[in-house]
Amino acid sequence: MSKVKFFICQNCSKKVPLDAPGTRHRNHCPYCLYSLHVDKKVGDRASSCEGVMEPIGKTFKKDGEEMVVHRCQKCSVTSKNRIAGDDSFERVEKLAKI
Repeated sequence: MSKVKFFICQNCSKKVPLDAPGTRHRNHCPYCLYSLHVDKKVGDRASSCEGVMEPIGKTFKKDGEEMVVHRCQKCSVTSKNRIAGDDSFERVEKLAKI
């Protein structure tokens, strides 16, 4: 039996590979930056919400690493996610700093 190696983005319907350069847990679409609310803690896939998470801005860690900020459209929870090496540079640059 083969292991699934991609998911279909719930926002833009593109096929997204699970492997992401620069992060261990692919958690958003590199094309539109949308995600799904599937984690309670990074990578645990323990959330039952499964709402679509909109990229609402970006922030920076103390070490300067850029992070995408998402808000769930279903339950309003927010989270910060590492930017992957294949994320759309143009979309990340257009995000407001929060």
